[in-house]
Amino acid sequence: MKPIVCVPHPVLTTPAKQVTEFDSNLSKLITDMQKTLIATVNPKGVGLAATQIGVGLRIFLTRPKETSHIRVFINPEIVKQFNELTDGVPGRKNPLEGCLSIPNIWGNVKRASGVTLRYQDESGQVRQEEFTGFLATIIQHETDHCNGILYTQRVLEQKEKLYQTAKDEDGKEVLEEIKIQ
Repeated sequence: MKPIVCVPHPVLTTPAKQVTEFDSNLSKLITDMQKTLIATVNPKGVGLAATQIGVGLRIFLTRPKETSHIRVFINPEIVKQFNELTDGVPGRKNPLEGCLSIPNIWGNVKRASGVTLRYQDESGQVRQEEFTGFLATIIQHETDHCNGILYTQRVLEQKEKLYQTAKDEDGKEVLEEIKIQ
């Protein structure tokens, strides 16, 4: 398991490098990433990019539900996006997007409702697959990580709002809008 790197660490805003060696070092990195993703608790992570553990390589994992199999995507490239946009995270009670590297901050991001992704698997085999719904949102978020883009940048580009976790007078967790000048 590796610690999650948080903003303002520069690895998070630097485009990651292509993976060229599919060897035991890569296998160890993926194992470390899997252990790290499984260990996330508040919030429970649904995706993790290598940049989020301080490694500037184009790799990410997805696990939309705790019961889901962890999938590995290496050298991801979105080759097609659906024209239809989501209004936040699809299929979830709370449509706000968050990030393990930006704790306690949430925002609404409109993303393509589906994407076609070209990537390599752990053996280096090139694959291409179409994804929709929540998994498409995760893939876009994690591909952004590989490109050095954080979801907060998307929120600001779209002139949407950011929120922070706070407590009300009863000690209950609530979201407060962050005022950006």
